[in-house]
Parts: sequence; structure tokens; C-alpha cells
Amino acid sequence: MVLPLEEQAATLERAGLTRFIRRMFDDCPDLFMKNLTVEAVTSDRRMKIAGRWVYNFGSDSFLGLDQHPHVQGALERGVREWGTHNGTSRAFSSVAPNVAVERRLADWLGAEAAVIYPSVTLANVGALPALVTRHDVIVADQYAHNSIETGMQVAKARGVRCAKFAHNDPTDLERVLRSLRPYRRAVVAVDGVYSMSGQFPPLAALLQTAWANNGFLYVDDAHGTGVVGPQGRGTVWETVGHYENIVVVGSLSKALSCLGGFVAASRRLIEVLKLRSQSLIFGGPVPPPYLTALEAVLDIIQSPEYYRLRQALDANVRHFVMEARRLRLMLLGGCVPIVSVLVGPEQKTLQAGRLLFEMGYYVQSVIFPAVPHGQGVLRVQLNAIHPRKAVDGLLAALAQVKEVVCLPESSAVAPPEVNLPVAAMPAA
Repeated sequence: MVLPLEEQAATLERAGLTRFIRRMFDDCPDLFMKNLTVEAVTSDRRMKIAGRWVYNFGSDSFLGLDQHPHVQGALERGVREWGTHNGTSRAFSSVAPNVAVERRLADWLGAEAAVIYPSVTLANVGALPALVTRHDVIVADQYAHNSIETGMQVAKARGVRCAKFAHNDPTDLERVLRSLRPYRRAVVAVDGVYSMSGQFPPLAALLQTAWANNGFLYVDDAHGTGVVGPQGRGTVWETVGHYENIVVVGSLSKALSCLGGFVAASRRLIEVLKLRSQSLIFGGPVPPPYLTALEAVLDIIQSPEYYRLRQALDANVRHFVMEARRLRLMLLGGCVPIVSVLVGPEQKTLQAGRLLFEMGYYVQSVIFPAVPHGQGVLRVQLNAIHPRKAVDGLLAALAQVKEVVCLPESSAVAPPEVNLPVAAMPAA
């Protein structure tokens, strides 16, 4: 007898995207480097996979704070003081470190208030639908993060009209907003840094367009938190300089190397989210040890040590981008620690990633549906703790892969100067 559950699993294996991915597994079993098991790590970003030591260029712990003794010590102290978990929804209670670190997050960002979610995905899935009713609309950039898309689907199920506009195009945003009239208010959702390309949106122009159409900006700045602008306050502060009419979502588990995500905005809006955001009300909180670790991270970020970490990170990014351009590789981004090397077809992208791995360097091979079909990339994530010899080794390996796999070539002969978002030295 075949169980209905197993029949359903077989049916889903034959469905659309699942079928496509399964076929990639079947056709390229040696190339499809997913579901890997990391057996050990070192403090200089090496890791052991299947018995092989490789330099890890797939980590989004950009500042290397996961290896910082002050942060690790705070995590251990949090376990001793608070145990491993709070054990209750924040709708009922919050541990003192949660309340304290939310105040510190808001002060660091320059926002009125902030609230912490267990992840950025849960923030987007919970906050975005909580910001609207069926009288409002949500309009998102066509390349906004998948979790924004999921949040829109939740809102749409509640009767909220949702639409998308052309990538980074304020003129098309204007067109879409006009086509949706009448509505009460509009939420315009974008990424602060686009995670596959490392590109920035024209936030000031998008904000102006949203404001002119009775709307406000919702910016998922997960990949800008901690690494863009003075003191790492992020893309909004760096490019717009204020938070008026803007909701900012940030990550605590990438550059800040802890756990969770946050939403920062006006105090009034944050209080409303605490009453309306279902993933906050009906989900568990970030465990207390990570909150004490986050306080340690904020100590570092608000000290001169952050400037030194950013110098190391920015130097690695600048060096990689300049030398990759000398190799005439086709790069996407280059102003943040995410730099994607264009490859193209899916199988070539997987092959390129496998070759790098065999040479001792792990880089994520990103293919459809994370990027458009036939536009696969090698997604290089630079960290402050990558030794220069590792960056140079990756560049040498890419030069070999370029010849074997025939990577696309850039037409630029002289590499342009790389301008990174400034890391200002804190006041003494």
C-alpha cells in the first residue's frame, strides 16, 4: 500500500521548480554543491568539508565577529545568567537584555525605536503584512528579497493589493502606483543592498516618489547592516541621512554575527508592530545568550576597533575587485563585501564552483531561481578576517577557472577606482 503522504511527496517532486532542481541534482551530482556539512572551522575562515580544508568565501559574517573573543565570552556569560532560552512569546514577557539591546540598536542607528525578530525572514513575513490593511497597497522592486515576496503573499491573502515595479526604477514605480489608485497608503518595499549583485537602490528618488504618492519606504537592509556607512549604520543613513517616512529592516546574523533581525522606525510604528505582527506575537524570541552577545557586538561597533575591522574588510574588497577587473572578469557589485562574478549557464556556474572548491576555495554557485535563468554567478563574500594570501589565492584560482570554463570577459582594460561606502573613525 502506498501512503497518501508518500504519493504527495512524489507528486511534488514532479512539480515545476522542484522538478528543475531535482534534475540538476541528477544531471550534475558532482557539481551541485548544496546541503554541505561543515566538519570544522578555523579563525582565519578555513573550513573542512568532506575531509577537505578550503577557504570559506561564502560567509556573510563580514566583520569576522563570530570569531571575536569578546563576543564569544558574552555568549557564554548569557548562557550562565539566563539559560539557553526565554521560553515565552514576547507578547507575554521579555528578558532584560532584549529590552536593553533594542534601545541600543535604535541609538546606534539614530532611529526612534527598534524591535528584534528571530530572523530577517520572520521580520519581513510578520512586519510587512502588519503595516497594511485591505485599503492599502504594497509595491516591491522586482528583485526584492524572497522574504519580502512571502510577506506580500500573506498580505495579499488578507485582501491587500500587491504589485512590482522594474528594478531600481523610480519612474516605473510612479507608473505602478498610479495604476493602483485609489488606495489609502502605499508601502514601497526594496532591498538596501541587493544580495546577489551587491547593488544599491536609488533610495532618495524612491522615497520622493513614494512620498509624492502617499506612500512610505520599507527597506530590507540585511546586507548593509554593519558594513555600509559610518559606524555601519546601513544604507538608509548613508544615502538618505534620516528615517523620516522609512521603515528599516536589518540583520543581526550577518555582519553582526549573532542571531535574528530587527525593524527600526518611529516609536509609534514599532508599538503598532508589537500588537499586529503575527510572527512576533506567535513565535519564540531570540535566545538570551545571543542578546548579551549582541550587546558585546554593539560595544565593538561603537569603538575604534570597528574602524580597524572596516579597514581590513574594505581593503579586502577593494583588492579583490581591482584584481578581478584586471583579470577582466564580469563583476556585479563591488562596493560592499558581496561581489558576484558572472558565469552564465547553470551547468557552467556549478562547474566553476566545483573547480574552485577543488583548488581550496569555497564560493557559492548561485543559479536560477535565485538569479534569472542563464545568468548564474559565483557569489564571493569577503570578510575582514580573510588573510590576504587567501584573497590572492582565490584570484589565482579564478584566473584558471576563467580559462577552463570560458567565463565572460569584461571589455574594460583599465580597472576603475573602487569607491567603498566610508567607514568614519569614531570620535575619541
